[in-house]
Amino acid sequence: IYRMGMLDFKRRIEQKISELDYLNDPEATDKFEELKAMAISCDAVILFAERHADLAEQMAAEESNPQRAEELRQIARVCRRVPAHAPATFWEAIQMYWFVHLGTITELNGWDAMNPGHFDQHLAPFYEKELAAGTLTREQAKELLCCFWIKVNNHPAPPKVGITARESGTYNDFTNINIGGITPDGHDGVSEVSYLMLEVIEELHILQPGNSVHISAKTPDRFLHAACKVIRQGHGYPSIFNPDVYVTELLRQGKNLRDAREGGCSGCIEVGAFGKEAYILTGYLNVPKVLEITLNNGVDPLTGRKVGLETGDPREFSSYEELYDAFVRQLNYIVDLKIRVSNYIDRMFAKYAPAPFLSVVIDDCIEKGRDYYDCGPRYNTNYIQCTGLGTVTDSLSALKTHVFEGKTCTMDRLLNALKHNFEGEEFLRQTLVNRTPCFGNDDDRADDIARQVYADLFAAIDGKPN
Repeated sequence: IYRMGMLDFKRRIEQKISELDYLNDPEATDKFEELKAMAISCDAVILFAERHADLAEQMAAEESNPQRAEELRQIARVCRRVPAHAPATFWEAIQMYWFVHLGTITELNGWDAMNPGHFDQHLAPFYEKELAAGTLTREQAKELLCCFWIKVNNHPAPPKVGITARESGTYNDFTNINIGGITPDGHDGVSEVSYLMLEVIEELHILQPGNSVHISAKTPDRFLHAACKVIRQGHGYPSIFNPDVYVTELLRQGKNLRDAREGGCSGCIEVGAFGKEAYILTGYLNVPKVLEITLNNGVDPLTGRKVGLETGDPREFSSYEELYDAFVRQLNYIVDLKIRVSNYIDRMFAKYAPAPFLSVVIDDCIEKGRDYYDCGPRYNTNYIQCTGLGTVTDSLSALKTHVFEGKTCTMDRLLNALKHNFEGEEFLRQTLVNRTPCFGNDDDRADDIARQVYADLFAAIDGKPN
């Protein structure tokens, strides 16, 4: 989107439509409908920008402050150019992304982790060109970045209502600005724009966009120190990622080297190939629930229904290893069940909830004539959001410590206490809370359990066909 405008994308779409083979390709009609929808979505975002330009011109005509009036006229000029055409200036590049961002979250929702990837690397050529030409100052660039940060912060996700709003005042839309890292050809990706972004984060102190610094072996110490200066303020941003590690993982997944280097973090902590990958989440996996079902021999105690495998009465387990083996068998069964359901949901999205505008800006969708949700992107990845690693670690640690090793409690007593929410068992509850090695305390007894659970989750999920 920094080298092509929507009119350029439309020309590519029209070319692909002209190449459709209705006699020999049974999917040609479906491809035509998808490509037609893509073209319509390009027109829609252009019209959306034109409306902004019209409003800015109207406001400029009514503005008495000459400086503000000129600013409004400049806004109108920018909106007339992008997203219809490729951006030519730093301002236009930011505005181009913002219109694309608005287009995708309008088509889908604001909670889908739409983000510009390595935004500093995308903006650096525009910044350097204008700085050299004298058409942009460092202060002006920083002000534009501040405006962008504020715009993202002012777009709370639609799901942030009800329980989400009550439970977390810090929930955000998972837009994650990647800063630093490495370039597609393997060089250091830090630029002056990277430092500008760190200054914006430090000064604004706002909830979103989320942001992360990417520190590789090639990252200059100056950038690392600048990032640490922001982190030490304690606001939770930026997070830190190591491209030397995640590029290796993306290569393992089958990405080519350039695509892997262009990848990074989106959403919370997921890494993928920016602009080239469908990274689809169709639900969560409650890992502590798997343990609860194991402790009830395949029955969900909340409903009384049998939902899992009969892995045996835990009262008869003679060792922690026997309990853990039952947990892993239950885990594999439920993961396979989740994948079956996820694959069904994937097909429903592809058939009934396509994303033609998102498909325009994701590589290979136009070439294939296929939607983002229908294997259009170069890479198509499904993942399962596994929740409760800390909770299941602490639960297994409590069972191991108190039932099997210390024998301070029998399995029968513990199961009865769980069944009655520890009524009459406050001493036992306090013992479990205060005398159990817990996750997050640099205690190898708990951390070893967490590593094992993670490894078994990974083995159960990784590589399953989607």
